[in-house]
Amino acid sequence: MNAPSPLLGLSAPDGSGRSVLVTGATGYVGGRLIPELLAAGFEVRAGARKPEALRDRPWADQVDLVRCDLSEPDEVRAAMDGVHTVLYLVHSMGSGGDFVDREQRIADVVAVAAEQAGVRQLVYLSGLHPDRPVDELSDHMRSRELVARRLDACSVPTLTFEAGVVIGTGSISFEMIRHLSERLPVMPGPKWLSNRVEPIAIRDVLYYLLHACALEEPVQARAQIGCGRAQTFASMLTDFAAEAGLGRRRVVPLPLPAQKLSGVWIGLVTPIPVGIAIQLAASLAEDAVTDDHEVARLIPDPPGGLTSYRAAVRQALARQAEGPLEVTWDADLTASAEPADPIPADPDWAGQTVYTDEREKTSTLPPAAVWSVIESIGGRNGWYSTPGLWRIRGWMDKLLGGPGLNRGRRDPRTLRVGDPVDWWRVESMERGRSLTLRAEMRAGGRAWLQLGVEGTPEGCVYRQRAVFMPSGIVGRAYWTAILPFHAVVFPSMAKNILEEAGRRVDGATVAD
Repeated sequence: MNAPSPLLGLSAPDGSGRSVLVTGATGYVGGRLIPELLAAGFEVRAGARKPEALRDRPWADQVDLVRCDLSEPDEVRAAMDGVHTVLYLVHSMGSGGDFVDREQRIADVVAVAAEQAGVRQLVYLSGLHPDRPVDELSDHMRSRELVARRLDACSVPTLTFEAGVVIGTGSISFEMIRHLSERLPVMPGPKWLSNRVEPIAIRDVLYYLLHACALEEPVQARAQIGCGRAQTFASMLTDFAAEAGLGRRRVVPLPLPAQKLSGVWIGLVTPIPVGIAIQLAASLAEDAVTDDHEVARLIPDPPGGLTSYRAAVRQALARQAEGPLEVTWDADLTASAEPADPIPADPDWAGQTVYTDEREKTSTLPPAAVWSVIESIGGRNGWYSTPGLWRIRGWMDKLLGGPGLNRGRRDPRTLRVGDPVDWWRVESMERGRSLTLRAEMRAGGRAWLQLGVEGTPEGCVYRQRAVFMPSGIVGRAYWTAILPFHAVVFPSMAKNILEEAGRRVDGATVAD
């Protein structure tokens, strides 16, 4: 009987009794695929050069973690021992003149090890590229194609999926789309913005890989996968902006033919490291459109059909756009999350832009005394810092149609989840430890204020954190404009909250 898929919301194949090795388990696709394989009943072996990096994953105790440096034949052979299917999910994304040769050497190691270990099926995730002589492809697409040919020549049947731009938080191409769209209302860019691309949602990539591991008989085949609709890269930027509510974006392709130059441009405009951006630009040098849908002969389309580009963008943005702070910013997302969501292993530059102001102070006061001030903040009790600046900000918010400071509080001493506190609302609270307030003021983005206290042998630690997720260039301009105010408001807030807690302690002592 098929098990429910935790990420895809679809019916998973029955993987009972079949063992799978996932190479590149620390990567973007591998880390999201493993929970799917486990839910389907597969026996999963997760291979990585540093398997200790996987031990904090929520599924770590359900898989066999193995060291598997693909350049080391003995490690690869040992990792494949007793495995039915090997998922080859490793790409160098390196630069330098030898990376094409290096990837082919690694493919040879994998092919020989698979033959020696008696592996029944290899599954390789490659890149979608034009049908032309390999020498005419960019270095990165040429490398992908040559690796596929090396694996095809192996005696172990190889199913190669050729995918274009993968859409989901953490995907390098998607993060480039996100950051360019958020930062530039008018986007000048390299000429490959006019290239035709056929994107594919990460959930559909996982669907194909999952079902490839459950094929009844080994398959030797190439299969192109995409969403079924090609569009220019420029239109992907404007469609993203529309789904993200960023307003109209204008894209102007410029004659910047050099991959390195256009990669440097991406690195300067976005938080993606320049080295990775140069590699990304190289991978986007050609059109990436499927020529057929022969994959359906092997694996039927997902129930409900393939995910459109705009639907994939909505899936990637939904949780960050609507969820509370714990799931939009710093949650340890588990296997029940949407595959387009972020996971802790994603790079620091992946995901929505987040600005923070964090303060921490130690004190000899008891935690309960500090908590009493935290829970009574706002309303008539005020915000313990520069009241004049708070009033000015409140008047500005009222003029813009926001609640300002007029709402006050339901009760001067205690709070409940959902209570208004001036222009904030209580989003979550662990009484005695932490309070999260979500802003309802007009701010060009989403904002939170977190206040917390933790006991120590000497007294306590007070923590304070402001979090802001800007919406487009307006939000970024807003955060920049208020930085001087934050430099005054937040340090004095932390200092004055502790001083007020001390006064309350002293007052209680005198009363006794």
